[in-house]
Formats: sequence, C-alpha cells, structure tokens
Amino acid sequence: MTSTTFHIGGELGVRRLGFGAMRLPTEPGPDRETSLNIARRAVELGVTLIDTAHMYGGGANEELLAEALYPYPDGLLITTKVGIARSSPTAQWKLDARPDVLRDQVDHALRRLRVDRLDLLQLHRIDPETPLADQLGALRELQTAGKIGLIGLSEITVTELDQARRIVEVASVQNRYSVVDREHEPVLAACEAAGIAFLPWRPVAEAAPGGAASGGAASGGAAELAAVAAELDATPAQVALAWLLDHSPVILPIPGTGRLDHLEENVAAADLRLTPVHRERLDRLGPSGGVGV
Repeated sequence: MTSTTFHIGGELGVRRLGFGAMRLPTEPGPDRETSLNIARRAVELGVTLIDTAHMYGGGANEELLAEALYPYPDGLLITTKVGIARSSPTAQWKLDARPDVLRDQVDHALRRLRVDRLDLLQLHRIDPETPLADQLGALRELQTAGKIGLIGLSEITVTELDQARRIVEVASVQNRYSVVDREHEPVLAACEAAGIAFLPWRPVAEAAPGGAASGGAASGGAAELAAVAAELDATPAQVALAWLLDHSPVILPIPGTGRLDHLEENVAAADLRLTPVHRERLDRLGPSGGVGV
C-alpha cells in the first residue's frame, strides 16, 4: 500500500499530499479572507506541508500564512524559498542568490512567518551569475547559525544536484513535474535513489482539456486523464495526484488553489486508489509511451 507520510531529511515527518500557497490572493478584501479560510481549512483537512516563497507577493504570502495559522499546530511544516529578488532599476523579479540577498530574505521570512527557525528552506533557483559554492555556502552558514534547518533546491538538473550535494546535504528538490510532464524524470530518479523529497510544482496543470498545456501531446494526456477519472468517479486532478503519490515514495505533491472546493477535492485524492490497469494507462502518458511531454 502507498505510504501517506514521508520524513524529509529523515527528520521532518509530513503527510505526502501538501498544499502550495502561491495562488492565494493577499490583497485586503474578500479574496484575502477566502485565502485565510483556505489555509486554515487545509490544516483542518490534515495537510502538514505548506509551500510558499519570498517571490509570492514579496513576502505577502508568508505574512498571510502566519496570519491564518499562527500559532502553528504541532507537526505543521511551512517551507519557503529564497533567491529571487526585485531588480532596483526595473522592479522586475530576477534570479539573485548573492549571499547578502539570501541572508536578508531569510531574516525577513523568519519575521513574517513569526518563527525562530525555518525548518526547510529552499533555494528558488540557482543563480547563474553567482558561484554555486557562494549560494549554498551562505545557506550552510545560516544552517549553522540555527536560522534554517534543512536545505532544498528548486528547478535543477541531475548534474546540479550532484554538484550541490558536494557542498551541502540536500533534503528536497522542487521541480515541475506531472503525469503528462516528465521532463525531470531523471531528477526524480536521483532523488529516489538518495531518499531526497521531490516536491512537484504544477502537478495538475494539464489535468483538464484547455489547461495550461492543452495542445498536442498534453491534450491527449488530458483526455486520457478524463477517461480514467470518469471510470473511477473522480476528477482528473484527483487522478493526476493519485498517480503522483503512487509513482514514487519520495514524491510530495503541493497542488495550489484559491478555491475551497478544489482544495477539498485535492486533499481527497490521497484516498483514491488506482487499479493496476489504470496505473498502466497513466504510465503510458510519459515519454516512453509517446504521449507525455
């Protein structure tokens, strides 16, 4: 039977189906109240892993989660990401993982989330203009200082993962991945071999016709997802999430939504069981089956 829990870094026990907070509106008004209710409802439904980032509103998303959930219940892990900052001349977001920037963003995250330590801190992207040793060295120093616990990376290659693991212990990887988008299958395999948590972002984007990648092969994948969902009396998104949970024990999906009904549907996917026949049909949506991305 598929395990419902995973220990990130061998120490942070979470339920494998988490929640991505990126889509929660943070501006004052009714939408913000809905966001607060969604965050609280996620925890009520048993979610113990919530993902946010400095980039999500320049820290506004972190503040929203603290307003909704602080004081945090035991066992709740809120992980954030640093390493993308606004450019002073243009105010546009850009990769910036210089040590001073990382230290400043970590300090702000600690304040916004109202904690003394970030139990899991992820580098949002590797900055090609800053030596990797400097980026990860700064995170290692913050780890030694007790400001962060475990270190994770996002949107990396197998080679970059290998290079990073020579500098720090990597506890998690957050790459784009789904049943019809398996570009990073080699990274997932490397994570599984090393026992590293793999947090796929955009895990259900192609789960319905007309979605983010509705053309060509992805459209065929959406059609097959819809067919399997109809046979299981489930939604395509639930089938996509169930496949992820079944595909590898290190996968921790973090689907995001700004709608309460979608949240409840997503969380219910943890209880959906795929038959061997359905699993085989979904497996064929990957590159080897000629349908996936």
